[in-house]
Amino acid sequence: MTTQAFTPQSLFSERILGVPTSFIREILKVTVQPDIISFAGGLPNPEFFPVEAIQQASDTVLTKDGKTALQYSTTEGYLPLREYISARYKSHQGLDIAPDEILITGGSQQAIDLVGKVFLNKGDVVAIEKPGYLGSIQSLSMYQPNFQGVNLTSEGVDVEELEALYDRTNPKMFCAIPNFQNPTGLSYTERTRERVAEALVGRNTIVIEDDPYGELRFAGTRSKSLKHYFGAQCVLFGSFSKIAAPGLRLGWVVAPKPMMEKFVIAKQASDLHTNFFAQRVMYQYLLDNDIDAHIKRISEAYGKQRDAMVQAIEEFFPAEARSTKPEGGMFVWITMPENFSALKFFDVAIKQKVAFVPGTPFFVDGSGANTMRLNYSGASPETIREGIARLGKLMEEFMPQVA
Repeated sequence: MTTQAFTPQSLFSERILGVPTSFIREILKVTVQPDIISFAGGLPNPEFFPVEAIQQASDTVLTKDGKTALQYSTTEGYLPLREYISARYKSHQGLDIAPDEILITGGSQQAIDLVGKVFLNKGDVVAIEKPGYLGSIQSLSMYQPNFQGVNLTSEGVDVEELEALYDRTNPKMFCAIPNFQNPTGLSYTERTRERVAEALVGRNTIVIEDDPYGELRFAGTRSKSLKHYFGAQCVLFGSFSKIAAPGLRLGWVVAPKPMMEKFVIAKQASDLHTNFFAQRVMYQYLLDNDIDAHIKRISEAYGKQRDAMVQAIEEFFPAEARSTKPEGGMFVWITMPENFSALKFFDVAIKQKVAFVPGTPFFVDGSGANTMRLNYSGASPETIREGIARLGKLMEEFMPQVA
């Protein structure tokens, strides 16, 4: 009998071989040192995690209904929590979303994966913002789609480019983060949202509206959800990670009933249901605390951190650097001259104990070498100023080398 040596590399599926490593997770491995000023992570500020309130909610759940809370539960999620989310959409955004159109997930990242499971076949065209959210790119890559990037402008997605793409290839879905987009911090104007609807409503396509940052607004006024314009054509994601605690891994999908049936099947095959104890604790926390006051505190703090970063960029970065000025969320996007390599500059910066995320991984076509993402939510205004000052000095020294 002939045998072959065990070589696991030869056994990997085509799917996993086509999925890129999370570049950000790799960068975070080198930013754990306490003397590193990191603008790399997309991390909420832990100073605002409601530790004591979550502890009290946990105690209440275990004391009142511990045996049920520690048991298996339904795939759809804890009904009172879904009812709470439904009511909040109605009161805060004027959206009529029934509880049975909501599925509780393990963060909105699982929601992205479920979309891939339910809708994508190999080679299906997926329109995505350029630059786009790395988590979506990585997750949906598992299903081997044909990504097509659509450029962003200061007012949101380039609608003419989006419409031209649909006329050519009719993508199966369009993935969008219309509020304080990751990685750019940009938001769609109301007019852009209307124009996207004018271009895509009625086409045989799905609009994915990922909205983890929408409540973190510290300037301007909120625009209507894409769900308002697209109705059943829109699949909406939400999350407690940015407004409460990411470690609980609680998010949700909003979808019409015919889609929801398939999402439930896909989730059953994946994990049966989201952590039920975490759902019960989150609901108890929401009952016992003013989440709007909590979000207001976070948003005000992030506004001060954003101000510190924008002001420091204007003071210390070269005049050639262009930056976004978001009205909410967690990120600022920097565009340098075309011959600037953010990846090479990262190696220079990390030696001086400052980290950021080079922009290329956010582009499905491999472009964006001269761009970078900076996170301001994870550092104090004083630390932000020091880190940006270091980066600015290094840029002045680095740029002549690439001229």
